[in-house]
Parts: sequence; structure tokens; C-alpha cells
Amino acid sequence: MSDQESTSTSQTEGEMDGEMDEEMDEEMEDKGEKDERQSDGPVPSLSSFSSSLRAVIRIKQKYQAMKKRRQEMALGALGAPGTLTGLALRTSPKIFTFDGVAPSSFSTPSPPVPQRKKKRKRRRVLFPNRGRCRARPKQEHSRAKYCLYLLFAIVFVQVYNAIENLDDHVLRYDLEGLDKTLRREVFGQQGAVEGLLSHLKDYLSTYVHNKPLVVSLHGPSGVGKSHLGRLLAGHFRSVVGETLVLQYYVLHHCPQEADALECARDLSAIISEMVERAEEEEKIPLFVFDEAEHMHDEILDALLRLVAAKQSNEYLNAIYLLLSNLGHAHITKHTLHNSSSITASASGRHSNLMKELTPILRSSLEKLHPLWTEADVLPLSLLEKGHVMECFMDEMTREGFYPDHTNIERLAGEIQYYPEVGGRQYSQTGCKQVVAKVNLL
Repeated sequence: MSDQESTSTSQTEGEMDGEMDEEMDEEMEDKGEKDERQSDGPVPSLSSFSSSLRAVIRIKQKYQAMKKRRQEMALGALGAPGTLTGLALRTSPKIFTFDGVAPSSFSTPSPPVPQRKKKRKRRRVLFPNRGRCRARPKQEHSRAKYCLYLLFAIVFVQVYNAIENLDDHVLRYDLEGLDKTLRREVFGQQGAVEGLLSHLKDYLSTYVHNKPLVVSLHGPSGVGKSHLGRLLAGHFRSVVGETLVLQYYVLHHCPQEADALECARDLSAIISEMVERAEEEEKIPLFVFDEAEHMHDEILDALLRLVAAKQSNEYLNAIYLLLSNLGHAHITKHTLHNSSSITASASGRHSNLMKELTPILRSSLEKLHPLWTEADVLPLSLLEKGHVMECFMDEMTREGFYPDHTNIERLAGEIQYYPEVGGRQYSQTGCKQVVAKVNLL
């Protein structure tokens, strides 16, 4: 009877051990899942560590309770009806041996109760935190960047407005129309025209200057100096008004040398009045001085005082154009001696002329008067026979004559020319006699 009890007790203990193992496995799996969920977080905290500790304590308490319940169940099975009383309670199963037992005392053993197999759940594979993808830390954007972008926008708008204002100031004087007029009306001086327009464009691009613009055109007689001055004065009259343009002819306004001092005073008063009026209207006046080779020293001194850089702001916004034949001998000699080496294009001839003649002309002009130290010198070259024919054609068209090519060649042949050099014939008087010969037709 004791063997059966011990067998049943051992079976009950095995079942309870299995249940306890399953419950502990479930508890451990739950704890593993919790730990996995907690490991997904960024960093384990004190609360997660305390929860793990509580789970361990709870598992231990549950295990002790299950162990105590198993002992109570084993005691209850031993004290059931039909069992021997007075036997000592055993906490462990009795070891069965064959020593001292008679063969007749063997009883038919009961068939063993099949034990239930434990079903072990598959545990989830936990990967280390190093292998898991973590979210990149957010980059904090500084607010100073927006201020920098705003500063860039303000600077861009200011520069754009400045460029627009410069364009508006240049458009007021219609330099494109002046360019077309000079190229159509002035013959053989395209290089000088380009240089003059370049100076005007640079100066008229803004209204604030540190000195007035002084341009001095030099060339032999008949090359178009006076004609160019008249065209420039007429254009400025149309854009700034009649009162802001002065054409000063020395032989007309001050023919006597004795009146030079008084002429200088009158000229200074006229220029001052025009400059003040132009300052009020925010415009730039033009002063054209033709036949500057006849200007007296008193007049040159007065002009030097007006164009000096130490003047007040209103005297700095003005354009002075000096027309003279000073230095014509240097220009004629250079053109005839270098005719064969000069390129065929007008711009090439003028660039060569400017490069070699400007230093020579400036040194000779500065010896005459210091006014030319403040001026930009532009030399005008001799006119070829083809240029003279263009002058005849233009004048005949103005007078209403039919521009017959044969007649134009005949008239152009009556003009005096220098000896042919490098396949070119240069006129000695330019287009100066064209008007007189056309009037004789």
C-alpha cells in the first residue's frame, strides 16, 4: 500500500513540477518580451530596472507558493481514508528495494500513468541593440540662418535697384540714338566716335562724380571736329533742354585779346548759372568750346578753375568738350608714315592712333597750358578719298541734287590729296571744301 502511495505521490509531484516549469517558462517568456520591448527603447531607465526586479521577486514568491502547495497536496494524499494511521510523514518518495521482501508480498503493479509532455514554446530570437536601426537625431536649425537669408535678399534688392537706376539715368540721355546719329553723320572717324561714346556712357551712368568730364578732340582741318560738336550739342538740347547747352566760339564771343579778362569773367558767370540750374533739375549740362586753339590764357585759366577736382559738388556734374587742331602735325605725320601697317578696320586704325599718339599729344598740350592735364585726349585721323566721296553724297542729297556716282567722283578728284601711301589717298583739307563745291552746282 505504501508503494502505491509513493508512486502516486511521485506522479503528483512530477505533474506539479511540470506545471510549475511551464508557468515559470511562461513567466520568463513574458519577462523576455517585456525586456525586448523595453530594449527597443532608446536607453533603459530606473523604472524599467525596478519593474524587472519586481518581476523576479514575484516569480520567486510564486515558486515558493507552488512548492508549499505541492507539499500540502502530498500530505493530503498520505492522510486520505484507507491509509495507515500513525505512520511518519515523509516529504520525499520512499525508495523501493527488494531487500527483506518476500516474493508473495509482491502485488500486481498498476500500469504507469502516462505523463504529459511539456510543450515548450519557441522563444523569440532577440537581436542585440547594435544591429537595430535607430532613428537619427534631429538636427536643430539655428534661427540665425533666416536672418542671413533676409540679409542676402535685402542686398540683392538694393543692388538690383541701383542697376535699374543707372540704366534709367543713361536712358534719359538716349546714348543709343546719339550713337546712330554720329555713325550716320560723321565719316571716317568711327574709332573716335566709339571712344567719345564710351566716355559719355561711363560718366552718365551715375549722377555723383568726383570730377567733371573733359574731352579734347584734336585733328587736322576738315576731319569733322566742328561737325561732331554741332551734332553732340543738338542731341543734348533735345534731351536736357536749350538752357543747359552752351556752344562757345572763341573768334565770335571774344575776338579781341584785350577783352580776354572780361570774357573769362562772363564765361565763368554763364557756366556757374547753367550749372546751378542743372543741379536744380538734376541734369548734366554740356559745354562745347570750338576752335580752342584760339582761346586766350585768361579763358583757359577760368576753365581750369571750373574743372579742377577741388570744386563743390554742383561743378563736378558737367561735360566739357574742347575742339581744336592742336597737334595736327603729329597726327598727319603718324598717319602717313604708318598707313601701310595700319589695319583696314576703322576701330583698328583708331586703336593704333590712340596707343601711339595720345602720349605724344598729351605731352605737347600740357606744355601749352595745364588745362589739358585734366582732359581725355582723343585724336581724329585724316580722311581718305572714299570718306570725301561720302561727304559729297550726303551734301548733294541734302541740297536736293541727284547723287550721281560719276559726278561725285569728279568732284572728289578736284580735292587736294597727299601722295598715295599704302594704297590709300588722304585728303589735305578733308571735307572742308565739299559744301562750297556743291553750292557751285
